[in-house]
Amino acid sequence: MIESPSDLPRAFAHAWGARDAMGLADFFVEDADFISLTGGVAESRKQIEEIFAGELAGAFSRARLVTGKTRVRPLGKHVAVVTQRFVLSGLVHADGADAGRIGAVFAATMAQTNAGWRIVSAQFVVEP
Repeated sequence: MIESPSDLPRAFAHAWGARDAMGLADFFVEDADFISLTGGVAESRKQIEEIFAGELAGAFSRARLVTGKTRVRPLGKHVAVVTQRFVLSGLVHADGADAGRIGAVFAATMAQTNAGWRIVSAQFVVEP
């Protein structure tokens, strides 16, 4: 359970490192929207889990996610936007060759629910 929006980046990176697609999806509300690093679009927690499972078994099968700068912007008492910079290393091409590393930004709108803070909508963007 995420008790504060500022807890999301560490918990997200931990679930990523464990290759836990279900754990990553559990950070989202049931009807959340998500755009992944590979451009996958999901409109439910189930679809989000499927995207993470595919990415973590494919291009990100060896990827490490390292947290960088975090910004939490409250939008009232029960809503916040979390912007997290990540560096992903250990990426692989479809042929298995090393693809190097990339910088990415994860932007998530979160709401406080009975189950703690959950992501309502999020997207990954690759940094130029």
